[in-house]
Amino acid sequence: MSSVTLSSVPRFTRGYRLQHDTVRQQWIIQAPERALIADPIAATILRYVDNTRSVDVIVDALCQSFDASRETITHDVLALLSELVEKGILRL
Repeated sequence: MSSVTLSSVPRFTRGYRLQHDTVRQQWIIQAPERALIADPIAATILRYVDNTRSVDVIVDALCQSFDASRETITHDVLALLSELVEKGILRL
């Protein structure tokens, strides 16, 4: 299994997608036969996953939006994306 790096371009695995549930006012990851609730930080990161942006570009965008160090944002993004790749929700 490939590890997530700054040059990786993550994408949702076929059958998975991020969707906003307007009734419950929360972001969910739609999956075959199930739905996973994305916490607010995960949802913010995953909204940038579009099959074209590299992790580095996602980190840049988040750095412009949030008052946190690039190191902290990079760590959080890599940790989340790596976990979702391991679970098969995302692929590189």
